[in-house]
Amino acid sequence: MNKSKDFARKKTTYSAALILEDGKIFWGQSLGLDKTVIAELCFNTSMTGYQEILTDPSYAKQIITFTFPHIGIVGTNDNDKESSKPFAYGCVLSQEINNPSNWRSKQKLSNWLIKYNIPCITNVDTRQLTKILSNKGALKAALINYKKGKINISKIKKLVNKWNGLDNMDLASVVSTKKPYKSMLGKWDDENNKYLILKNRNNLPKIVCIDYGTKRNISRSLVSRNLDITILPALTSYEDIISHHPNGIFLSNGPGDPKATGKYAVNIIKKLIFSKIPIFGICLGHQIICLALGAKTKKMYLGHRGANHPVKNLFTNKVEITTQNHGFEVIRNTLPKEVVETHVSLFDNTNEGIKHLKLPVFSVQYHPEASPGPNDSQYLFDQFYKNVQKYAQKKRH
Repeated sequence: MNKSKDFARKKTTYSAALILEDGKIFWGQSLGLDKTVIAELCFNTSMTGYQEILTDPSYAKQIITFTFPHIGIVGTNDNDKESSKPFAYGCVLSQEINNPSNWRSKQKLSNWLIKYNIPCITNVDTRQLTKILSNKGALKAALINYKKGKINISKIKKLVNKWNGLDNMDLASVVSTKKPYKSMLGKWDDENNKYLILKNRNNLPKIVCIDYGTKRNISRSLVSRNLDITILPALTSYEDIISHHPNGIFLSNGPGDPKATGKYAVNIIKKLIFSKIPIFGICLGHQIICLALGAKTKKMYLGHRGANHPVKNLFTNKVEITTQNHGFEVIRNTLPKEVVETHVSLFDNTNEGIKHLKLPVFSVQYHPEASPGPNDSQYLFDQFYKNVQKYAQKKRH
């Protein structure tokens, strides 16, 4: 068969396109909702947990390229969501899998994407796309699902180039809860296929979680350690936080540029740090703590997104396999002298954790709560619990 004719025939069956900022176009089939989105294109190497990834608020304003080929194979369900809805702007899959095989599945992925207004492109060479992103770093891109409609390529390219990207963009206040709420979900109940609801939270140490885009498994990890969790909006004032009489402060993960979020968050966190209340931060929370302590952050050439990232604990010399999702990093040589580095990435030697030498403050860049991914780093929640218990005992005496 003539290759040019075959290509022309196939092109007429395309119903989606992915347009990169460098002008390259990937054609494919549409899945999910028919719409156009412009966002940062990244890739995730996780082999499991696509529903948790898509519902992680840290993926706001991002299009996720899944390197694993069997996305959709276990369908979707209500338990595997890490927030109330997907926050990723779109996704790229190598193939469409719409016959899920899992007893927990309630809905196939394509219908779930339509339900939540998420566009997806399939039948794309995700290996080639991942190589491009590995060489060029995260790129601005447009994902267009058009089916029988027409698309104006030149107009969309202009819109992609006009968008400024994630630099200087605060997204934490966008994805954060608008009202305070309590979290009572704890450990997983295998027999009943659900998370346990742990009531009677009275007389437990009180934790305030500042929601910059928190994941549900962070709350579950804290609740499971007999802590009373109140989750507050990202823009909550220092006075409102203290009014809850917390025995500990948790700063969550979240999307966007930490410097942009820091414009309203840093002064509040500074006050909390020097009030000597125990503080634990993850991901964006880690970056906000470092900014509050005087360090600086920058956009990474190639962000970390996956569930197989090796991190070295510099105090134990042990290697942890971690879940990661970040495109910004803390610049280690800007850390003040009273702060020490605790963890480093074995992929690119970037900073992965810090602790204050005199105050009960520590944080990590990666995700010890996993979901999806390994549980090598759950000990960090135990460490936070010990700090909280110690502080609570001091308050009582």
